This record gives sequence, C-alpha cells and structure tokens, in this order.
Amino acid sequence: MRRTGVATLPLHYGTTPRWLFERMVRLARAVVCVLVEDSGPEGVLRKLSDPYWFQAFGCVLGFDWHSSGLTTTVCGALKHGLRGLERELGLAVAGGKGAASRKTPEELRVHADRLGFDPAPLIYASRLSAKVDNHAVQDGYQLYHHTFLVTRSGAWAVVQQGMRGDDRTARRYHWLGEAVADFVCEPHAAVCAQHTGPTLNLVARESGRAREAITALSRERPERLMGELKRVLTLPARHHVLASDLDPGRVQRVLLRTYEAQARDFETLLGLPGVGAKTLRALALLSELLAGAPPSWRDPARFSFAHGGKDGHPYPVDRSTYDRTVAVLEEALRRARLGQTDRLEALRRLHRLVG
Repeated sequence: MRRTGVATLPLHYGTTPRWLFERMVRLARAVVCVLVEDSGPEGVLRKLSDPYWFQAFGCVLGFDWHSSGLTTTVCGALKHGLRGLERELGLAVAGGKGAASRKTPEELRVHADRLGFDPAPLIYASRLSAKVDNHAVQDGYQLYHHTFLVTRSGAWAVVQQGMRGDDRTARRYHWLGEAVADFVCEPHAAVCAQHTGPTLNLVARESGRAREAITALSRERPERLMGELKRVLTLPARHHVLASDLDPGRVQRVLLRTYEAQARDFETLLGLPGVGAKTLRALALLSELLAGAPPSWRDPARFSFAHGGKDGHPYPVDRSTYDRTVAVLEEALRRARLGQTDRLEALRRLHRLVG
C-alpha cells in the first residue's frame, strides 16, 4: 500500500548539536545509499513519504522522537548528505525551512540540468502541494518548511510542515507523486496526527460538489457574490465560516481576479496567484448558501506513534554505537561497489526477519 500522510508533533525550539548533526548527515547518506542499492531512488521516495517510516528514520538518526524539529533536521541532514551525489544516486533534494523553501523552484531547475528531467511539472507539483496544505486544507497550521525530493526519472515526493502557535504543535504533511491521482481530491492516502478537530477540507472526497460549485462561483461577477456575502451577518451560529473571518475589500479584489481568469476547474482556481485561505473560505460559504453544496469539515489526520535522542529520551545518544552503525553501512556500500554484496544481503535478510 502506498501511503502519504501527516504527523502532528510538539513545537520545540533550539538547535541540534554540531557533533550530532554531522553524524546524522553521514548516517542519513549511508542509509539512503543502501536503499538506492536495494530499491532504487524511487524506493527512497516511497519510504520517506510514509510518515511512520519517516518518524522511525528520525529516531534512528538520534533526534527527539516527539519533536517538530525532527522534520526539519532529518530533511536538512538528507540535503547535506546527498549533496554532490545527485548524479550517482539519481536523487536530489530541494527546499528546506523558511527562506530555503522559497528557493525550491530555482534548485529544481539546477537539478534538472544535472539529472536531465523537465523541471516545469515538478515546480508545479511543489507549488500546488504547498497551496493545498496551506489553503485548501485549513487546519490552523501555517507552512514554514517545504522539502521536495526528485529522481532522475521525474518521480517526486514532498515533506512539508506547518506550525500552530496557539498550542505549540507542528503538523507534517507527506506527498508521494506516484500516488497522487488528483491534486485536489484525497491527495493524502493516509494522514496521521495527534490532535484533530474541525478542518475546512476542500480536498476531501465528500467536498467534490463544493469544489465544483466554488469553481463555478469564481466565474461569477463579483458584484453578485459580494451581495450574497453581506447576508452572512444573518447566518445561524452552526456555520463554521463567520463574517469576521473575511476581509470584504480583499475578497472583492480577488473575486475580480478569479472572474477574469475563468478557471476551468478547482485545481486551476487554487493555483491562481492571490487565491488563498480567506478567498476559499468565502467561496466555500457561498457554495453552501447558493448551491447547497457544503464543504467537508473532516480533519484528514489520525495518528499513533535506536540510537537515543537529542533531548535524552529514551536515553542520550550513544556516540560510539552511532559511529559503528555508520561504519557498518559505509563498509557494506564500499564492498557492494566492488561486487561483494554479502553485507547488503545480510541487511536485507535482517529487514525481512524483523519486518
């Protein structure tokens, strides 16, 4: 079963000690190299897009199992560890935390020149996955981290994370390109998190009629829609979207833009510049009022949760054991490249035994 998903973690501050991060880079590199030898670069994407495997990987690398920093640090270790090996492995990492996430398109163009893929559809996938999780799934988490992984064949995966300051939690979103049949209908095949609650979920399957109505309404003249929005003041308390959630002036400007664009479908509408959370909330409300097509409020998240952890849980990182693990993997890779695959075969047998 191919799985993509979401994980919610406590929001922690602080940095990874240099001695630990350097080891994380080496171990991450060694693990990925073994996986590429075993199942190819596309197999690495399938592993990283599984939130359970990703969480376990972070624990093996020695990070805090329950920390939001696991996401950004693991992705950072991967990016550093694979730098310079893109051609050899057929796998590249773009994006990152904060300002680094905004460099994703530029980095994808650079990797496209090195690996020989067309960057345009991948830049589109990067942008749409971020807009879905930031605007089409309105769960209260604002994205601040976006890592995009791509192979020579053009296969891709996304690991991105948002934060919610109110309860100091972060939520991680996973995408696997080969499992995404539709960007705006259930793009997460398995979604995992600790805390759930009412969420405007415009990519839920049951929001299909609402997506159609929202797209149709976006092609209407703004004057009519703004007139209907004024009636929001008389709505009963059961409605999740309130007039106070909307900025009428801004909504009117964006509605003029959507009217001029005449989007053919919801995915096109979502991709338009300026169409964000508030615009979609307004259109979702109108789809219920005018078309009788309410959106889904189902939170897409559910959750159940080696070398020790940075914060000492379940025990402090054992440096000597960590270094031996890296050495074993690096030696297995060295021998495999010389045609001596006994070490890798032993690791595969171990995987089958414990799996």
